[in-house]
Parts: sequence; C-alpha cells; structure tokens
Amino acid sequence: MVVGAGPNGLAAAVALAAAGHRVVVHEAAAEIGGGTRTEELTLPGFRHDVCSAVHPMGAGSPFFRRLGLERHGLEWVEPPVLMAHPFDDGSAACLLRSPAETGATLGRRDDARSWERLIAPFVRRADALMDDALAPPLRLPRHPLLMARLGWYGLNPAMTLARRTFRGESARAFFVGIAAHTLLPMEKSPSAAFGLMLALAGHAYGWPIARGGSQRIAEALAARLRELGGEIVTASEVRSLEAFADSPAILLDVTPRQLLAIAGDRLPRFYRGDLRRYRYGAGVFKVDWALAAPIPWIAEPCRRAGTVHLGGSAERIARSARLAWRGEEDAEPFVLLAQPSLFDPSRAPAGRHTAWAYCHVPHGSTADQSAAIERQVERFAPGFGDLVLARHTFDAAALERHDANLVGGDINGGVQDLRQFFLRPAPRLDPYRTPDPQLYLCSASTPPGGAVHGMCGYHAARSALRRLGRPRR
Repeated sequence: MVVGAGPNGLAAAVALAAAGHRVVVHEAAAEIGGGTRTEELTLPGFRHDVCSAVHPMGAGSPFFRRLGLERHGLEWVEPPVLMAHPFDDGSAACLLRSPAETGATLGRRDDARSWERLIAPFVRRADALMDDALAPPLRLPRHPLLMARLGWYGLNPAMTLARRTFRGESARAFFVGIAAHTLLPMEKSPSAAFGLMLALAGHAYGWPIARGGSQRIAEALAARLRELGGEIVTASEVRSLEAFADSPAILLDVTPRQLLAIAGDRLPRFYRGDLRRYRYGAGVFKVDWALAAPIPWIAEPCRRAGTVHLGGSAERIARSARLAWRGEEDAEPFVLLAQPSLFDPSRAPAGRHTAWAYCHVPHGSTADQSAAIERQVERFAPGFGDLVLARHTFDAAALERHDANLVGGDINGGVQDLRQFFLRPAPRLDPYRTPDPQLYLCSASTPPGGAVHGMCGYHAARSALRRLGRPRR
C-alpha cells in the first residue's frame, strides 16, 4: 500500500507494481497529484499549476526517463529561453540549452569562459551525474571522479562560488538566482550544489512545462500504474494504519510530522525523537494571475522565457533568502515567475494568459506578499498591473492547509542544509526504511529531497523490494 498520490507516492507505486506486487494508493484529496495539481484558481478557462510549474528535474529524472511517460500523455514543452534574469538597465542574462550561448548573455567574456569551464564538464556527462546525484547519499557512486568534482564546487555556499568564479555582477546574480530555488540562505552550504544541478538540468534536458499543466505528470504516472494493475483511491485520508495490518509494506508519501501522527505509536523512542527534531525551512508566498495579454517585459528575452527571476543583484537575492530564513518579511523579495501560456495555449482562453510566481517568506507566514511581488514585476515590466484580470494567492500557512506535506509553506519537504541533505529524515543507512519493517517513507523528506523527479518514491520502493522480493505466482 502507498499513502499519498503525489509524484513520489505514484513513483513508488509504479516501481512496486512493475515488480509484480499488487498496489493500492490512498490519496486524501479528491484528485491525485499532490504538488503537481492544476486547477482553475482565478477565472473559468484559466488553468494554473497549484504548486510546481517548471520541471527541469522531472525532465532529467532517471526514473521518469526510463518509464517513457510520453506514451501516457505527458508532453514536455520547452521555451526558447529557459530562464531570463533581467536587470534594471534593460539587459537580461539567459539560461539557454547551449553553455556557450548562455555564457554570451552574462555580460563579460571572462565570465562566459568561466561559465563554460564550470558547467560544461557536467553537461557532457549529464545522465551519469543525474544517476549518482539523485541516488541515496550513503551509496558508493558509480562515477566517483565526476561526483568529486560536483562536491568540490557544490559543497560551497552559492555566494562563495559566485564570487570566486565570476567577475561581473550579471553572472553572479544569474547563478545565485538559480541556486535560490533551494530556500537556503545563499551563505550556507550546499546551496551552490542546487544552482549547479538546476543549471546542468537546463542545459541537458531543458526547463520545460507539461502541456496542459503539471497535473499531466501525475496523470501519466497514474496511467502507467493502472496499466500495471495498480489501483488509486481518492478522498481516502489515512489517519491510522490499523486497517492495513495485512499489507506486506506501507510506503508513506508524507513528512516526518505526519508520520508521527499516523504511526508514531509503532516507532521506537529514538526514531520518534529524530523525527521530532527534523527541521522545516522557510516558506513561500504564491500568486497566480489571469492576464489580458502577455507580460510587457522591458528586456526582450523575458518575452520568450518560460521562467523569469526577478531580484536584480546577487546581494539582493541573498538578502531576500536570508530574511526569510531569519523569520522576516522582505519588502523587495526575490521573485520566481513562470509564464506557461506563452508556450501552451491550453492554459488560458484565446488571447488571454496566465502567470505564476512566488517569493520566499518566513516559515508559516500569513503575510500577504502579493503587492511586493507585483512591484517587482512592474519594476521590469511597467504596465503589468493593468493586465491583471484576477489573482489568486496562497500564503505559507494556506499552502500547508492545501497540502499537508508543505509544512509551513516549505516546498522542499524540509531544510536541505548539509546535515539534512545527507541524513534526511534521520541518521540511517537506509533512509527510506523505518525501524518498523512494514513502514517506509517515500516523500521529499527523504533523499534526494525536493523537486518533481519521483526519485524519493523510486528509492523507497527499491528499499521495500529488498525485503519483499518479487511475489510468487
């Protein structure tokens, strides 16, 4: 049995079913998807991704690539500019498929060369690096020299690596903006690793959206599961495991807090203590817009970009992340924005558009940051406010009410600093297996952590299969 039909729960279910086991997935919500749901949040006909919208790690996921989800209706749409980072002078640094072409947008020739030297060795061996980087942490890598190189750079704070590698402000801000997806302060390790992995994924696989919305990812996984004989039961919240005593294994796509609530009485004291000490990070405030027309960006590359980073300098982006970490709101937050309807007309009525954005906020914040976010958009796209037909917002506390796995609005399933990067959710050789031999954890609170890639679920299923083996026929 699997609890939770988010991408990790569904990935775990598919892996178990592919090994011949009968699998039933129980989902508390009326629809599957978890962090990959798509709904009409603003006006009829405007389809918005409720949580995740852009999927570099999904396109690069070793498990998703092996599944061939395209056969089940998943279509990746890749914008011509993967990400644009505009500046106040009207220029923009851009993440493009080519490292050389990306470097040419960074403002200085020496920084262009530095970008290629930094990222090209990883891009040339992208599949190998993804296999190792998204594997359980306490496993010998198949490509140790490649992983050692990633560690040499990635275990730095993002600000440190940016300053050591680049001379100009454009390149530094560009890299720190990518690394800031992690929600860690940019002065903490291993924030540079997240910047490197997301940049690598962009060059190797793109920063795509799913045609029709992120819900298509969950639907494709569900279609594969049903093809293998699996079953999904929605509107079925699991608050206790008493009714599932006969299940040979239970995989839970939940965070440590929910695991304690559901099964704390079955776990030994030392493990319960580890789960209680598990740390959740900063939250996000999210806004979706229904728009009368495309966003009128000053910098032309932004008009062709799927993702736009709004924050200006590296120091300003780092300050925004630092304030959220310390529990303070930022009046000029770093904003991550996606504009999917430019490349997927199914997201809005003809001639209309959608946009999606979030900023970092303190854990559990109930503050309304929509005005601060819109000021940042207006800064780089004057007249944006005149195009807004409707908006929908989620503060950090509301995000948790919508999806219990987003504790305090933390979209990464817990802090991903050095300790919890390698030892999440507790110090164990097998982080997916709990001390109760029936119970396994398969959420983003296990390695490799946040993002839509399904690898947490896949590895948890592999862990369960080492005990279960293949069923006898």
